[in-house]
Amino acid sequence: MSAMTYNSRLEFCKGIAREAGALIVRERNSGMQRDYKQGLELVTSADLKADKLIADAIHARYPEQLLISEELAPKMAQQDLSSRACWIVDPIDGTVNFVHGHNQSAVSIAYAEAGEIRIGVVYNPFTDEMFWASQGSGAWLNRQRIQVAQETQLNKAIIATGFPYQKSGLKPLIARLQAVLTHCADIRRLGAASLDICWVAMGRLDGYYENLSLWDFAAAQLIAREAGAIYGHFQPVPEGLSGVFYGQNILVANPTLYPQLESLLQAAD
Repeated sequence: MSAMTYNSRLEFCKGIAREAGALIVRERNSGMQRDYKQGLELVTSADLKADKLIADAIHARYPEQLLISEELAPKMAQQDLSSRACWIVDPIDGTVNFVHGHNQSAVSIAYAEAGEIRIGVVYNPFTDEMFWASQGSGAWLNRQRIQVAQETQLNKAIIATGFPYQKSGLKPLIARLQAVLTHCADIRRLGAASLDICWVAMGRLDGYYENLSLWDFAAAQLIAREAGAIYGHFQPVPEGLSGVFYGQNILVANPTLYPQLESLLQAAD
């Protein structure tokens, strides 16, 4: 695909991210319905409306391409994406923040092709910050190019993570948390994985680790890589699976801190 075609898809992606962002701001200001998936995970009418807005736009313009989205098409993530052109959407990353009036929430849209993320957009409508990247063209926050922080010492690093809705497997997570708290300067739990990864990309955070769903990290992954971060996994990716789409044991940091954090988290497991 030509650079011009990717640019066209990038601008399309930015446009629908802004439309969806405006929608969720209106929804929060006007009230919304709330429910829980599997009795645990919060979902709102705003999530569903934003997901439909994005899905309708993608289907209208690219009807032949696969769409994976958290609310309307989550099961599509189980397909083999190594040779598929697909869109990966989280209409509101950070729904709990969104419902409680916190401004750390985002619309996340990625385009993948031939087993690689080619375009990524993460838009926080409450701060009007749009993080974006096209493969090979750097990472950007609005109109400013961004790069990963240059911190080299683990004991001065600010690290972010998150915790699952399901609480039955907390023991290894607590062990990792203790290791990070012991060896790093401090830890943050901000509640929106896509923004956490983008904050590493632009230097507000020095590192990030967590287990995630595909729509949480697809767009932000490319943004972090294009900003100079290493995006990978602190435990081996199972044989036969692509690290691009694998959501367990994700780790993001600059090239100096990455191996230090990798060793720290591996030792804690």
